[in-house]
Amino acid sequence: MSCSLFEFCRLQELKTVRDFLFQNQSKELVEEKTQTAENELSWDTSDWDSGWDNEENKEEDSASSTKAEEEPSGQNQPWLQDCVVSLSPCADLLVVAREQKAAFLSAKWRTGDSGREEMTLAVTWSGHLSTEEGESVSSVIAIPLASQKRSSTGRPDWTCIVVGFTSGYVRFYTESGVLLLAQLLHVDPVLRLKCRTYEIPRHPGVTEQHEELSILYPVALVTIDGFSLFQSLRACRNQVARAAAAGSDVVPPPPLAYKKWGLQEMDTIVDHSSVGVMTLCVFDQMKNASILGGFNASVKGSPPAMSQFVTVGTGPYAGFYYAVEGNSQPLLSHVALAVASKLTSALFNAASGWLGWNKSKNEEEAAQKQKPKVEPATPLGIRFGLPDSRRHGESICLSPCNTLAGVTDDFGRVTLLDLARGVAIRMWKGYRDAQLGWLQVQEERGDREFSPSASLPLPRRHALFLIIYAPRRGILEVWAMQRGPRVGAFTVGKHCRLLYAGYHLMGVNSVTSQGWQLHTQQVCLLDPTTGALRTINIPFHLALSDKKNERARDMHLLKRLSALLKSRDMDPDFLEREAKSVLLEIKHPAIKKQALESLLSNRNAPVSCLTNVTSALHDALKQQDADEVEASLLQLCSSQLKLLQLYSDIQQLQSAADTEACSANDSLEGIEEELSRVGPTLQRYAQLSSKPSVSFAQDSPDTPLSAQAFLTQLECAEDGEVKVNRRSDAEWNQLGNFMFWGCLCGKSPTHKVCDTLQLAGISPQQLLSLLMSVWLQREKEVLQKPVETVRNLHTLLIALSNLDGAVEESWDPQSVSPWWQQVRFTCIQSHNAAAALLAALVAHRAAKASITSRADSKLQSEWEAVSLELEQWVVCVRQLEDVLVLQALLLVPSPQGTAGGAVVQCSIKTLQEGGRGGIADSVSKWVFRQNMAPERLKKMLQRKETQDTGDQKEKKEDGEETEKCQEEADRTAELLLAVCQRFPDSLSPDLLFSHCCWEYVVQWNKDPEEGRYLFFAVEHLKSITSPHIQLGISTMMWSTFIVKRFSAAAFLMEKVGKAPKDRLCRRDVGIGDKAMTSFLGCCVQLLQILMEADSAMEEIPTPELSVEEVWSGAEGPASIAELALEQRGVHYPLVQHHWLLALLLHAAMSFSVKVKPLSLFDSKGKNAFFRDLTTIQLMPSGDMDPGLVSLRQEFLLRVLTGWVQAIDDPSCSSPAPASTSLPSDGPKADWWPSLCMDLGSLLQVNPDILRRHLVCELYNQGLDLRAEEAILQVEDKEVLGSHLLVLTGQRLSYSLLHNQNQTQAAMELLARLPPTLCTWLKAMDPSELRCPLVSLSKTTRLVSRLVEMLPENHAQYSLALHLLEAVDVLSLSTED
Repeated sequence: MSCSLFEFCRLQELKTVRDFLFQNQSKELVEEKTQTAENELSWDTSDWDSGWDNEENKEEDSASSTKAEEEPSGQNQPWLQDCVVSLSPCADLLVVAREQKAAFLSAKWRTGDSGREEMTLAVTWSGHLSTEEGESVSSVIAIPLASQKRSSTGRPDWTCIVVGFTSGYVRFYTESGVLLLAQLLHVDPVLRLKCRTYEIPRHPGVTEQHEELSILYPVALVTIDGFSLFQSLRACRNQVARAAAAGSDVVPPPPLAYKKWGLQEMDTIVDHSSVGVMTLCVFDQMKNASILGGFNASVKGSPPAMSQFVTVGTGPYAGFYYAVEGNSQPLLSHVALAVASKLTSALFNAASGWLGWNKSKNEEEAAQKQKPKVEPATPLGIRFGLPDSRRHGESICLSPCNTLAGVTDDFGRVTLLDLARGVAIRMWKGYRDAQLGWLQVQEERGDREFSPSASLPLPRRHALFLIIYAPRRGILEVWAMQRGPRVGAFTVGKHCRLLYAGYHLMGVNSVTSQGWQLHTQQVCLLDPTTGALRTINIPFHLALSDKKNERARDMHLLKRLSALLKSRDMDPDFLEREAKSVLLEIKHPAIKKQALESLLSNRNAPVSCLTNVTSALHDALKQQDADEVEASLLQLCSSQLKLLQLYSDIQQLQSAADTEACSANDSLEGIEEELSRVGPTLQRYAQLSSKPSVSFAQDSPDTPLSAQAFLTQLECAEDGEVKVNRRSDAEWNQLGNFMFWGCLCGKSPTHKVCDTLQLAGISPQQLLSLLMSVWLQREKEVLQKPVETVRNLHTLLIALSNLDGAVEESWDPQSVSPWWQQVRFTCIQSHNAAAALLAALVAHRAAKASITSRADSKLQSEWEAVSLELEQWVVCVRQLEDVLVLQALLLVPSPQGTAGGAVVQCSIKTLQEGGRGGIADSVSKWVFRQNMAPERLKKMLQRKETQDTGDQKEKKEDGEETEKCQEEADRTAELLLAVCQRFPDSLSPDLLFSHCCWEYVVQWNKDPEEGRYLFFAVEHLKSITSPHIQLGISTMMWSTFIVKRFSAAAFLMEKVGKAPKDRLCRRDVGIGDKAMTSFLGCCVQLLQILMEADSAMEEIPTPELSVEEVWSGAEGPASIAELALEQRGVHYPLVQHHWLLALLLHAAMSFSVKVKPLSLFDSKGKNAFFRDLTTIQLMPSGDMDPGLVSLRQEFLLRVLTGWVQAIDDPSCSSPAPASTSLPSDGPKADWWPSLCMDLGSLLQVNPDILRRHLVCELYNQGLDLRAEEAILQVEDKEVLGSHLLVLTGQRLSYSLLHNQNQTQAAMELLARLPPTLCTWLKAMDPSELRCPLVSLSKTTRLVSRLVEMLPENHAQYSLALHLLEAVDVLSLSTED
């Protein structure tokens, strides 16, 4: 915790900068050496040299000669001291200037040898700055300008380089050397440029200082307001950028406004500091008035604000000037003069162009060389000074707080001035050519800021340090202010430069600085030999007092201990010795406590080290006086010692060789019987839960518990009781593993462990909680050896229940015991069903034994004691058995290729909180993950075998994989039946089908493209036997998931007028065209189920839903079946109305029929669509408009045509029987014709027209057998005969006239035909036939049926007879 030098940047191309700045001088040196070599006499001077030089000088000469060979001449000379150097406060720009030249070095980042990103300063611009003859650079300053963007966080926007010249000019440049502004403020050389920026006031009474640039001349001081300078520089930079982009000349900017003070009554001035605005107190105001004005001087009511300037030089050595604010206005007269001169010259040039006047170039150049007018300075007399005729001041450096200043002189002294009082308060000697800087350090966040005694947090303090660099001695020193000691000293080179800016970013105020983090360096040391830029780090505590400060020493020791603990490879003995010495040497109790806590929390320290060090500290505290020892530290030592001893004792017991024999075998007989009863289920559960999984090594329960983790989880109270702090489940389980897993495995003596924990003061309730947590967590290990682990758990439970404070002595067996209630509550909450069941069985036996012993001691009776406690245990065990079977079912893995998902973890608590439908909901989610078909689930619930004996014979011929799959399926079916047997009411078929239906429709809503999810939901809905539940679930499905998408599909088809394409379906309905067809088919079935359920409700009474007795305490949301029974009844005509629309939509999508479905209904029908099915709407009644009827008839005819084409289309094949079919078998389903007939009767379309059309389409398609079956249902066969006559004529016309393979018999027959028949056949168009190639036998049967259909008095009867004769002849000729 001491001062340190930190290198944060390195200069590149430093040799290039030196060669550029000293180029002329190096040429002169070469010429001088050449002349000296020519004129030199050739005598030997070795004897003289040996007489004057000693051995050290020889060594130095040899070293210097070696360096001279390696480096160019002048490299080791203090060349940087002859240059003007300025570093930006942000350390991102360095300016080095000499005479007329300058080089700008900007920050760049590069990857170093170690792979880290390092900041370097590289040359970005170099050149000549002088424009006047004979002028040179006398002072340079780099000012970073703040960004005006809202996203800025304190980084500068750009940096302005201000350069003062010996000619009196002050010029402003950008980082790339572009001149922004130049102004002559005084005719004398510029001595020094200094800047003051905004500082956030630390105290309410401090005056807020304004930004300012001050320029010192030999007898004058010019100040420029920072705000106006900031705005002018930004405007100039923007104007230069615009001119460069446009390629035009730069317009000269207007001059700056400034104040000029003529400093009087001082012989010479070499440096200055602008302290800022100050206000005197009333006493100082009266004192100054009486000194200056005498006895009768008048005093103003309020003290005036004054700007204070401090100068150093000679006569006097230091001078104090005060300029009263408001007395001097900014000098703007030359601004108006410059503008007027520009206008005059512009008019004169224009007039000369008009009148032909011309000036010579010499006159123009002479006018340009004339310097602008310089305003006179406002006289400012010295207020007072520090007279010292022989002392000459060289420089002054102002502190950041503006109250102190350091002054150097030609006597090698450094003087510290108090600017408020105007006196020298301290002086250092022996610092010739010293360079000064200041460093302000802020206090770290600590106890002071959060002091409990203060109502508000105390402000953070600041410490001030003076940095002195003595180049003659090559030393850098740090001194604490104001009268503090030297707190740091560093040996550095003799040619370095101490760079102290004394300002920050310009353009910052109290508003824009909020939330900024100013990244600035206060003091930097530049070493020209290595090019390194280093800054100084000073801890705050060095300013508190002298070297004997105990707190600083203690902090140093604490840091030393922290560094020691961070090292990994450390000898334990060495660590123990060092930690013991550090803790004993620390004096401050708070730091001693912090050091002890850091040691105890270190994972690398062994337990023996922690115990020995804590014991030594405890003994040392005991030996001190009671008044000097802090009670909290002594309590910490004693409590940690106790916990460390407990940790060591448990560790020793875990490694003990002797274990205790179980003495309670007689009480385990009942448990072994119960274990054998639940054994198969436990074995099946263990097989399903023992899946391989990935885990981290540090998360393994076998990871040993460290002493540090043990100490963090246990807390020792003042009364000696040890409390366990439960922070996370992982840490809690780890602590339980450490204490009890050895006992459960039979590796540790149970009673000794319990006695040790009881002596430590841990409550039995917390021990019981730890035991139950480790038992439940290590379920897999427990199931590997259930009998042994159960016996050890029984022993542990008995031992813990016998501890003091476990089971109350006053406990009445007829009431519930809090001790056993804690075990029961843990089992109820656990998701590890097998471990919880085993724990409940053990606890039941232990509680029964405890109650029996208490009853025997009181009653001495042979009657068995019956209590409420045992009854609750019976219920708990029964519930856990149910949960175990259910959890085993839920653990059955999903088949490959299914949706899968996370396994539902259930417990008694989750099932009770899930309400009466929680169990059915869990099983329904499992059914979905298993991708189980509804038919298979129905067969399993009906306890029917899925395959008969014939299938089993075929199965024996299959491979082993098929047998394994079948065996796994049988096991799953057995598990499901076992679960249903244990939950006969909660998993009744109707209830299970209801939840499965709802689960599938929810999953379909998440992924509507999976149409089989909705199909399965409808199939599960069909399996429900109760129409009341069917009606309620159908209504909820329709209103929640279906109607919105259904209405979107209807409106889309109405808008398009046909079956929409896939893109439109996805845009409006959210599903593809194929998925929408399946969706509409499901809608048809859903509405049909709804109508059937509504019709059957009156015949079947409402079912009564019940639950198992042990699960009657379930509290939570109602089941789906209960919600279904609460639904209101539906309006049957409205449901049928929607069913008609669903059928129309489904048919249009299946056969791609052009139709606007809503246009097939009148206004009443349209308004009734998509209303709530439970409401009564105004439905269409009476005869429909003939136009609508004709549209409906046309649509149905197209559907029948599409069906006929589909059944004869080989490409439109029906799905494979093995795959799961969707709501219909597609457009080839056989029920489409009958459905169209039913639709026709509902839509007021004559069904006989549809039947006739179907027969004609079937004959047209060549499906004569189907057509003959359909003819039987036609009523008006005379009209049908007329249609079929035309179709027969088209067939004969094709075979006789249009067939390319005509036979000779056909040609002869055509010649023998009657003219009327021949003309009629020629008029037929066979192109209308979709299947013209039909066998002659089919046509013969068709003509014979025609003759039977047509009456003899029919107009076309004779034509039919001619056709019959022609067909018979044609058939005879074909046979011949």
